[in-house]
Amino acid sequence: MKLGLETPDYLIFLVYFVVVASYGFWVYHNKGSKTTDSKDFFLAEGSLTWWAIGSSIIASNISAEQFIGMSGQAFQLGLAISVYELVGGLSLVVIAVYFLPIYIRNGIYTMPQFLELRYDKRLATIMAVFWLFLYILVNLTSIIYLGALSLEKMTGFNYMACAVFLTIFAILITLGGMKVIGYTDVIQVVCLVIGGLATTYLALQLLSDRVGTGAGVFEGLSLIKQKADSHMHLMFSPGQYQVHDGRGGFIDAYQQLPGLMMFVIGGQWIVNFNYFGCNQYMTQRALGADLATARNGVLFAAFLKILMPFIVVLPGLAAYVLFQENADQAIVNGITDGGIVKPDNAYPVLLNILPVGLKGLAFAALTAAIVASLAGKANSISTIYMLDIHKKFFNKNLDEKRTVLLGRVAIVVSFVIALAISPFLRNFGQGFEYIQEYTGFISPGILSIFLLGFFWKKAATQGALAAAILSIPLSALIKFQLPGIPFLNRMGIVFWLCTVAHVLISLAVSRGKDNQKALLVQAEWFKTNRVFRVGAAALCGLLALIYVIFW
Repeated sequence: MKLGLETPDYLIFLVYFVVVASYGFWVYHNKGSKTTDSKDFFLAEGSLTWWAIGSSIIASNISAEQFIGMSGQAFQLGLAISVYELVGGLSLVVIAVYFLPIYIRNGIYTMPQFLELRYDKRLATIMAVFWLFLYILVNLTSIIYLGALSLEKMTGFNYMACAVFLTIFAILITLGGMKVIGYTDVIQVVCLVIGGLATTYLALQLLSDRVGTGAGVFEGLSLIKQKADSHMHLMFSPGQYQVHDGRGGFIDAYQQLPGLMMFVIGGQWIVNFNYFGCNQYMTQRALGADLATARNGVLFAAFLKILMPFIVVLPGLAAYVLFQENADQAIVNGITDGGIVKPDNAYPVLLNILPVGLKGLAFAALTAAIVASLAGKANSISTIYMLDIHKKFFNKNLDEKRTVLLGRVAIVVSFVIALAISPFLRNFGQGFEYIQEYTGFISPGILSIFLLGFFWKKAATQGALAAAILSIPLSALIKFQLPGIPFLNRMGIVFWLCTVAHVLISLAVSRGKDNQKALLVQAEWFKTNRVFRVGAAALCGLLALIYVIFW
């Protein structure tokens, strides 16, 4: 297996870089970008079309954590890891119907702003700080780490060189503001879909050549079913399968994806509703648009979301069969590191066996996914810091020009911190698991606060504070005292405990009366047009069919 790109690969990547940079520059100067208007810089208010909103949501969502981390978990767990994408698509539909109208009709632009409007300034500040730590120390850091790791495996350059390259590229895009991010994300999505599908096609073709008769990609799909039937199911039972843990040992697959219980207790719903509905860097694209445009954009994102398993899961499955069959020594050597099977190496290793030219296309696709996601997250970090912390506590009279300038400084600082921390993630086993588990320490309390704040008028600040404060210690207590509970089930348990505490304390405080800060919510807000309903029904039918076939 040869590391590094050939001249045609670099030329293809250069074309991608020039196109993205040039289009971003054009958008910055010709789309009415007001560089001294903070709402324009942070939200691109009223500027993004439905297709730009949908593309930008997916570009920010699909990154190294999917290409590398989810492909790695496809190698480890199989098709079941698709649940994050499939349920994510369904969750986006629910969010479009029920979450977006509450945000948009109440003029809410940031998540801390919602908390201040619905509860009080204390809770908004606490959660703003939590989100900043989470976005920088978990999300931004993990994307830099997984992205640089994949480029290191693909190009032969050392880890820090790859990490610095990705960071600088992302900073250049992010400094242009949300409008530049939103419109360049359309190109990024096109690149990641085309390049990702090309990688999937060639991985299946390679599987057919090395393990089968060379009949093509459909034979490759058939071989996955024949050689790795345990990897072709969406539901696990306790003790059913032992899989590589990325640290040299094995783990029960049920610990990662606990079958029906992750739906019954609610862990899988918590992951997706919190990520897409209560998460600044997901909702931010839609909050600057009118409701109809925002809903259409989120529905478009939902369809793109359920396309992702073809791009990020199938390559991991192909790599698993090649590894198990010992069909390609380069793949076996690349996935094994010091005698330890490293599932996260599966996708980068596959990229290295692509032919010249296509390797450059895959490199561009992977870079597009990483940079788009980094840019979206960094913009959200800057938005929360400037609008919900700096302007409230350090300089309430900050003018628009200075707000944008300091917002750009916040972007650079957040990248520097994440870049410095990212090498330490080598001590963790599975990158995607790391992101989901440690985000899950706080997401149960957050979702409880938001759902009750939306739909229960008696929800009180004291109850919400209790939910916020209890989420992390309860998660830690269950993790270390009851390690046999899968982390998704732990999230569900913590969510219900936080919700009970929230309800009981709110009832004690309110004495049966509605909270005066309860948001205006009208039933007609949740009505959708016919086109949206048809699209949503088609998506739900497709998801049901997938679960019937691969249960």
